[in-house]
Amino acid sequence: MFYYLSELRDVFSFLNIFRYITFRAGMAAVTTFFLCVLFAPFFINKLKSMKVREVAKREDCPDLDQFQTSKEGTPTMGGVFIIGSILIAIALWTDLSNQYVLLTAGTMLFLALLGWVDDYVKLTRVGQRGLTKKTKLLWEVLLGCFIGSYVFFNPEISTKLDVPFLKSLVVDLGIFYLPFVALIIIGSSNAVNLTDGLDGLAIGCVLIVSLTLAVLSYLTGNFNFSEYLLIPFIPGAGELTIICAAIIGASLGFLWYNCHPASVFMGDVGSLSLGGTMGVIAVLIKKELLLVVMGGVFVMEAMSVILQVFSVKTRGKRIFKVSPLHHHFQLSGWDESKIIIRFWILAIIFALITLTTLKIR
Repeated sequence: MFYYLSELRDVFSFLNIFRYITFRAGMAAVTTFFLCVLFAPFFINKLKSMKVREVAKREDCPDLDQFQTSKEGTPTMGGVFIIGSILIAIALWTDLSNQYVLLTAGTMLFLALLGWVDDYVKLTRVGQRGLTKKTKLLWEVLLGCFIGSYVFFNPEISTKLDVPFLKSLVVDLGIFYLPFVALIIIGSSNAVNLTDGLDGLAIGCVLIVSLTLAVLSYLTGNFNFSEYLLIPFIPGAGELTIICAAIIGASLGFLWYNCHPASVFMGDVGSLSLGGTMGVIAVLIKKELLLVVMGGVFVMEAMSVILQVFSVKTRGKRIFKVSPLHHHFQLSGWDESKIIIRFWILAIIFALITLTTLKIR
């Protein structure tokens, strides 16, 4: 909304500031932070009154119950005010005629609704741990194929993949780009969901990855920077910087209440939506393969589950004490705060490695 005030700059010159992506990105982050911090207490109390609370007991892994006792009854579905604040910031600070903004916001809302249904089923139907895996997978595949089709038919974006560290190696997937994007959406959304097991762990890593994506989005949408760094220039992609900044602000605001010991959890409504949104942004700015590097912590968590399941089914033996990986370290005697901080450190390292690829090509 405020972006359109810049059209009056000939009358009021100071309104020209609303044209600048950096200014609007900063304001979007400030907006989401204060919306989360100011309105979170209302939502938390509302969730408590509605008895929307975490069922912390792990029937699938009783050994973890010793760590979960203090979390029992903590309000969940806090992702509602995370996503709500981000969508408000998008409406206020982005160019709503931008195709990438609309696609990203639509993806965020779609996955938030899917996550909300998943949480609702989990909380209201005794014995069910949310929607079935096949149901969630179906909707995520449909979303991924839709976004992949959009990219496939969009002349401003290609189906080519730039391989990190190698400027001359480009792989054109053609029609196979559709299932590839579906894989990204499924992987990114569920990886964040798997990581969301300790206070502040997932949202802290989301913050770091979003900051990295904000830098990459800005560079991709700027012709001079993209030409200098030999990365694809995508007109209009710079607006995604504002969405990334909104996620950063919302992450900080949510972390205010989600830090150990947490007063609220984000639930699937937050984790699925934030993970999928980061995946879509990576697709739109042509940093699909780099997402694996910048989201290294999420990849570690997801791979620990995949390897554990594969090992149990093929060898009848576990690789880890329990998966995802953060719970393995819990059972290994690590304090929860130590696991969280160390995973954040790893996330920062992965982000720095990602940014170095801009020059090492």
